[in-house]
Amino acid sequence: MKILMVLTSHDQLGQTGHKTGFWLEEFAAPYYVFRDAGAEVVLASPRGGQPPLDPKSDDPEAQTDATRRFKDDAAAQEQLASTQVLSQVDADGFDAVFYPGGHGPLWDLAEDRDSRKLIERFAATDRVIGAVCHAPAVFRHAMAADGKPLVAGRRVTGFTNSEEEAVGLTDVVPFLVEDMLKTNGGQYEKGADWASFVLIDGKLVTGQNPASSEEAAEAVLKLLA
Repeated sequence: MKILMVLTSHDQLGQTGHKTGFWLEEFAAPYYVFRDAGAEVVLASPRGGQPPLDPKSDDPEAQTDATRRFKDDAAAQEQLASTQVLSQVDADGFDAVFYPGGHGPLWDLAEDRDSRKLIERFAATDRVIGAVCHAPAVFRHAMAADGKPLVAGRRVTGFTNSEEEAVGLTDVVPFLVEDMLKTNGGQYEKGADWASFVLIDGKLVTGQNPASSEEAAEAVLKLLA
């Protein structure tokens, strides 16, 4: 079992002057769910190398068992520091692809042609695709084989408009994940803000927020079983 995890390379939070990137829990929780299940995990990002960490996800109150485990795991830190360049990754070597969120993907992965090609290849070959929190942004331009948006007619979730409003970034982000999924024809559903909520539609897994990270990864494994 071989799983590709794709992280953002974008570190600027719009024009705010603040930093963003990937959200630590959304990487660490799925990473260990996959590793503990015996999967080989490969990490990639648009630019390769060390992906930027959203500094807010490193705050003490944002820590979980998985993030603490990561901070004690030198091998995992080394692997994260040397992600492969996404354009050089062969999609056909993997059983599943998983995208952790953070605000970064709204700017780079949502528009990245290599990411789009990868997702469309996985979809065309009926392989598992997972994304959590802001990472469903990666489906913005991805198309199904019939030429319609990949999420059209499918049950999907992602960071809610109310969660974005709660963190004060509604007017900073380039688009709202909830609105985009609906515009693309997705059957958008959500749970309570900040509570775990995961949907499975065929081989597509989406999670609503950071708390959904572990459950989303477990859903991916369930589909691979």
